[in-house]
Amino acid sequence: MLIGPPCHQPQVFGIEDSPKEVCLFIFIALLCHQSKGFEKIDSAHFSRTNTHNRGMATWFQVVVLIACLLPSLVECRVREYKFNVVMANATRLCSTKPIVTVNGQFPGPTIYAREDDTVLIKVVNHVKYNLSIHWHGVRQLRTGWADGPAYITQCPIQPGQTYVYNFTITGQRGTLWWHAHILWLRATLHGALVILPKPGVPYPFPSPHEETIVILGEWWKSDVESVIKEALKSGLAPNVSDAHTINGHPGSVPNCFSKGRFRLPVDPGKKYMLRIINAALNDELFFKIAGHNLTIVEVDAAYVKPFTTDTILIAPGQTTNAIVSTDQESGKYLMAASPFMDAPIAVDNLTATATLRYSGTVSSIATTLTSLPSKNATPVATKFMDSLRSLNSQEYPAQVPLDIDHSLLFTISIGINPCATCVNGSRLAADINNISFVLPKISLLNAHFFNLSGVFTDDFPGNPLMPYNYTGKQPTNLGTMKGTRLYRLAYNSTVQLVLQDTGMISPESHPFHLHGFNFFVVGSGIGNFNPNKDPPNFNLVDPVERNTVGVPTGGWVAIRFRADNPGVWFLHCHLEVHTTWGLKMAFVVDNGRDPDESLLPPPTDLPKC
Repeated sequence: MLIGPPCHQPQVFGIEDSPKEVCLFIFIALLCHQSKGFEKIDSAHFSRTNTHNRGMATWFQVVVLIACLLPSLVECRVREYKFNVVMANATRLCSTKPIVTVNGQFPGPTIYAREDDTVLIKVVNHVKYNLSIHWHGVRQLRTGWADGPAYITQCPIQPGQTYVYNFTITGQRGTLWWHAHILWLRATLHGALVILPKPGVPYPFPSPHEETIVILGEWWKSDVESVIKEALKSGLAPNVSDAHTINGHPGSVPNCFSKGRFRLPVDPGKKYMLRIINAALNDELFFKIAGHNLTIVEVDAAYVKPFTTDTILIAPGQTTNAIVSTDQESGKYLMAASPFMDAPIAVDNLTATATLRYSGTVSSIATTLTSLPSKNATPVATKFMDSLRSLNSQEYPAQVPLDIDHSLLFTISIGINPCATCVNGSRLAADINNISFVLPKISLLNAHFFNLSGVFTDDFPGNPLMPYNYTGKQPTNLGTMKGTRLYRLAYNSTVQLVLQDTGMISPESHPFHLHGFNFFVVGSGIGNFNPNKDPPNFNLVDPVERNTVGVPTGGWVAIRFRADNPGVWFLHCHLEVHTTWGLKMAFVVDNGRDPDESLLPPPTDLPKC
């Protein structure tokens, strides 16, 4: 798929998108009214402003005409999209079921914008579910109302209702994505969000011949909402997915012949950039292409020092831009995605497949296959993660906080709480610092902005309440506390957060996503974090910048960020099952001193609970 100028995408405002007839009409209108003064034009009507300045009118006519005839000279500023959320039938694995979609598409439509553009997405809910949409990785500077997580920054959009997400993309460029942020709807309600650099600003690497979206996901034969509903009723873990997908298709699967497979046509001797997104609910994935290396140039919409690998590790919520050179013999080459799980936990073990096909290849030629890493290939995963470094150039510096105001340690655990109606008299739970987060009845951001009492407290513990050997022998009490507790940060304060996995029930890798911020991954390790020995080894020069980071199984990861975005910002595991069980919390960032350091008021169409 060749990425054209965003101005040429559907539903984009800008004079350059106007038909030539409209431009000519404006020009003639100005000319006709020149004798009566300068005409002020807006999108709704002509309103005359008698300036008695015919010279100004003449120059304005010239500017309008040039703008119409030379669209490349005009920068688009506002992008408008409409999301009709509707049910649509989809056939995968030789069975058909209705799924929740945007505009009947699965995966959903791609949003295109440029750095500094304003984006308006009108979401119309035509399905039976409450819903909200999260623009994963968009900073949402002062516009937390558009962030999307239900009951965190907004009440959900109820059936029959409409909400316009309105935000400006400031200082960001790269591959992000959007997805539903309520229930398990994001299984099928997701799509790419591509932010191109400002006009005239090149990539910090050779421009590819073409760019292609590659979305990895999971597929259940059953209704996904029924799967999690039954799991919550029983207190047990939900059934794993029945297949993984590449751009919505599983490829070849046992006992089911299907023509549905993603195919990437390429020409020899070219470079193609793959914008890879892991939209899976619960699985980290390896990705590779037979016979081809991949040069990594960006993760989570942040440029990295390019490096070459044959295998990518990508966790749910993460994005990776990879350059593939078509330098092999003409033919068909397998693209594949398979799970990474280095803990004794059930996972969908099917491999999703697609095909990279050189032009001129005859259909009868056999596909060149590839061998994927084993499911528990920790060294492969670690090597990839350790290779990531921020570009840290003059144009894109790594602004790592050096002086820290808040030094936090969050333990991550799976627990068990009593449940009289559940199968074993108990239910699985998840917690941060032994607190399973409880969603409120109204939006936390609404409660914060209007200073409503009784909705949340700001006493979330910055360190474990009862320290112990987190990766060693575990306590006998596996119960968790429940609460809607937030951690408060002053505007522009700096934070170091260590996310520590524990051996409760079982150690496990956890991809954690922070809304509203990018952060720097300054360190990681296996075992317990040592506050005396580990910080001297932190990378404070060129650590990778992300919005979603994997906490290694039985280990820890340290991140740093500056709280320069007022509002309420969700932090949660991006394994949907863990988020459902309570593995989440939120930061509340106070306003700064100046108006441009304060949260904007809520929009008038913000949904109500």
